[in-house]
Amino acid sequence: MCVALDSSRPSLSTAGLQLLCFHGSSTIRNLKERCHMNVTEEELQLFLEQMVDSNMCSITTKLYDGFQYLTNGIM
Repeated sequence: MCVALDSSRPSLSTAGLQLLCFHGSSTIRNLKERCHMNVTEEELQLFLEQMVDSNMCSITTKLYDGFQYLTNGIM
């Protein structure tokens, strides 16, 4: 997941990215939407809190945690 960029850093459109995967008008637009760059800090905080809450008890989260524990000793 992405978070809003600090205004002192270059934006995605001015960063001078030369990667082929960033060419095309929809690519940058979709990336900005996914990174929630057009929402307020409060909206972003609420979104992230809801995302964490909804995934904490998710079966896929529990399965992934179990996988990490078995393969890497991490939980």
